Amino acid sequence: MKFISWNIDSLNAALTSDSARAQLSRLVLDTIDQYDADVIAIQETKLQASGPSKKHMEILMDRVPGYDYAWTSSKEPARKGYAGTMILWKKDYQPEVTYPAIGAPEPMDSEGRIITLEFPDFYFTGVYTPNAGSALARLEDRQAWDIKYADYLARLDQDKPVIATGDFNVAHNEIDLAHPENNRRSAGFTDEEREGFTKLLNRGFIDTFRHVHGDVEGQYTWWAQRVKTSKINNSGWRIDYFLVSDRIKGRVKRSEMIDSGDRQDHTPIYLEIDL
Repeated sequence: MKFISWNIDSLNAALTSDSARAQLSRLVLDTIDQYDADVIAIQETKLQASGPSKKHMEILMDRVPGYDYAWTSSKEPARKGYAGTMILWKKDYQPEVTYPAIGAPEPMDSEGRIITLEFPDFYFTGVYTPNAGSALARLEDRQAWDIKYADYLARLDQDKPVIATGDFNVAHNEIDLAHPENNRRSAGFTDEEREGFTKLLNRGFIDTFRHVHGDVEGQYTWWAQRVKTSKINNSGWRIDYFLVSDRIKGRVKRSEMIDSGDRQDHTPIYLEIDL
């Protein structure tokens, strides 16, 4: 089976704007369509509580046809138009869909951050992990989230193998960002967040990219769009992951980034696994 994950940073902007960035986003969707993935996870949809409009889905299904879908958006008491996730799956499948609350500090559970699909032989779950925020204002809550999320994946894993993907908002090791020495107290590379990710993996999961590629350097999934030269100079971070239960790691065939061309911000990631 083939899986893709992408933090789109506003589904509405990507689908309906005429900006240069939106046009690049639509080219990325065209690239995604060429992979013919069984499941596509999307993060940071930034939609209203009512979710995608009919127009949104008509445009999206024109770009990546042949999928059913589920979505969840931020709702009160969380901010409107914030976070949000979506998963698309080939119409041949009929997974059971859940929108779990993991007991994280409010309003994190109300921000539309997790969707889980249950297939006959495995779980697939997409996540948009909370950012620790400016001046690390949300770091303590982020640490609590990491514990609750690890508990959640471990519970799923007791039942059947798990594929977990999304924007985890952490560069795990120094090799996972271009300038670790300058980012020791930056959101996404604090000792606390890195330790949280290590503890998650220690619950019985593997980072499929490192499993396949080892300690290859210079491979990233995000480049700051506010810095015009970040992608040209490959000054990036690897913060998007496909994790799988340790017991199915031998089935992983490919785990890699998808080329997003000139578009900065997140690039999609791809997993191919025998299931």
